[in-house]
Amino acid sequence: MRAGAFLYPWDVVGDPGAAARVADLGVQQVTLASAYHSTRALTPRHPRHRIVTAEHAAVLYPVDEARWSGQSLRPYAAGDWAPTADPYGEAAGALAAAGLDVHSWVVLAHNSRLGAERPDTSVVNACGDRYPWAPCIAQPAVHAYLTGLAAEAAVRPGTRGTELESCGWYGLAHLHAHDKTAGVELGDAAQYLMSLCFCPDCRTGYGEQGLDATALREAVRRALGPVWAAGSADAGWPAVEKLLGAEVAAATLAWRTRAARTLQEAAVAAVRAAAPPGFQVLLHADPSAYHCGANAGVGPRHILGVADGVVVPCAGGPRLLAPFAEHRRPGGATVVAANFGIVAGMGASPATLARDAARAAALGATELRLYHAGLASDDDLGLVRSALRGL
Repeated sequence: MRAGAFLYPWDVVGDPGAAARVADLGVQQVTLASAYHSTRALTPRHPRHRIVTAEHAAVLYPVDEARWSGQSLRPYAAGDWAPTADPYGEAAGALAAAGLDVHSWVVLAHNSRLGAERPDTSVVNACGDRYPWAPCIAQPAVHAYLTGLAAEAAVRPGTRGTELESCGWYGLAHLHAHDKTAGVELGDAAQYLMSLCFCPDCRTGYGEQGLDATALREAVRRALGPVWAAGSADAGWPAVEKLLGAEVAAATLAWRTRAARTLQEAAVAAVRAAAPPGFQVLLHADPSAYHCGANAGVGPRHILGVADGVVVPCAGGPRLLAPFAEHRRPGGATVVAANFGIVAGMGASPATLARDAARAAALGATELRLYHAGLASDDDLGLVRSALRGL
C-alpha cells in the first residue's frame, strides 16, 4: 500500500539528513505544506532549532505578484519563521532528490489573520459573533481568493499533485491559543448550529432556499438555549433536524452544500488549469456533508466525480472510509487515503499502525497518509518504519 507522510518545509530546510531520513521510513510520497495556517511546531531532530512559531497563515513560497495585482484579498507572506525566501521549493528539491514524490499541502478556508484584518470576510454565527479563523466561503471575494490560492499554492515546481485541506466550511470547532470553549459539551448537532453563518451573503442564500434569515437566526438561538443549560452530546443529522425541524435543517444544508460544492469544483478546476497533465488533486474530506473543519464535509459521490480522490481522517478508527470506497470510479484510479496520526504525544498509536492499515485496506483504503513525520519522536518513527516494512 502506497504511503505518504506530512511535513513542513522547515522540517527539511537546514537539516541535511532530513530527506533521507523520511525516505528511510518506507514512504513513497511527502505531502509538503505550501500554504498553511498559524501554528507552533516541534522540530525534534533539526540541527538549528526545536520550535518553529508560525504567527499567522501564510504561503511558504514567493507569491506571484502579477496573479494578485488588483485583488481585494491576497495571500500573506511568511514571517521570519520561514528559513529562506522559498522554503517550499528548497524542501521539495531535497525530498525529490531522495527519491520521494512531492505533493503540496494547501490549507484554504482557515486563516485567522485574514479574519483579524478583514472581519467582514468571516463566518458570523446566530449570536452575531465572528469567527476570524473561518472565512465565509459563500462570499464572492473569499471564493475568488481561495480558488486563486488553490491554483498558485498547489502547482509548485517539482510537485506532482496536491492535497487541499479546509476546502469547504470552517465553523466553531478550532484549536485556538488557550482555548476555553469546552465548558459546555457540544455534540456535532450543536456544532452545526453554532457554525451556521449569518453574514449578508449567507442571509441572502437562506432566502434563496425559502427561509427568512432573521427568523432562522432566532430559531437557532432558541434551539441552542437548552444546550447552554445542560450541554448536549447529540450527534448525527437527525439530531440537527430535532433541533431545527427537518425542513428548516434541510434548507440550511442545501445552501451550505451549494456554496461548498461551488468552491470545491472551482478550486479543483483552477488547479487543473494551472497544472501539467497527470497532476493529482485530492481533498481532505469527511463523508457527512454538514460537518465543518479541516476535513470538509462532502457528498462522497459528488466529490469523487470532481477530484481524483480524498484523504480521510482515521484518528477515531477507519469507519469514515467506507462511504468513499463505495463510490470509487472503476479502474482503480480513485485514491481513498486513510490518514493516521503517528505522534504518540498527540494521542496517536504508531505501535498499531500495521493493524490499523490492514483494517483501513479492508474498508477500501488504497493509500496511507501519516501525520506527521516532522513532529514525531525517533521512537514513533521507528515504529512507523517497522510497520511499513511489514505491509
